[in-house]
Amino acid sequence: MAEPAKTLQVEVVAADRLVWSGEATMVIARTTEGDVGILPHHAPLLSLLIDGVVDVQTAEGETWVAAVSAGFLSVANNRVSVLAEYAEASHDIDLEKARQDLERAKAAGEDSEEAQEAVRLAEARIRAAEMAR
Repeated sequence: MAEPAKTLQVEVVAADRLVWSGEATMVIARTTEGDVGILPHHAPLLSLLIDGVVDVQTAEGETWVAAVSAGFLSVANNRVSVLAEYAEASHDIDLEKARQDLERAKAAGEDSEEAQEAVRLAEARIRAAEMAR
């Protein structure tokens, strides 16, 4: 009998590109229902992502983090797909620029849904960059 899989095949995809793909032992993402942790053999799941951070524990024991905008999380047959309009790996984020972007977004006001989304995404970028340090 074949040994059960100990890893997940994970893809983090932005609207314009594949941000990361590889094997992982765990994925944590923020959904509309709260944070969800995905381990090998997780039940099938389709959920809405909110602006936040995706944390991937790679098969090599490393932590890979990205800031993502709203999108979808799909889990089936040890495959995890994170599909977002925007996704950026934490090591690609300039922390000081992200902080400046947050200040600009807050100064622009939070009257519209777009302004609120800009603030949430800037906060996610800062969290992702800080987690990678």
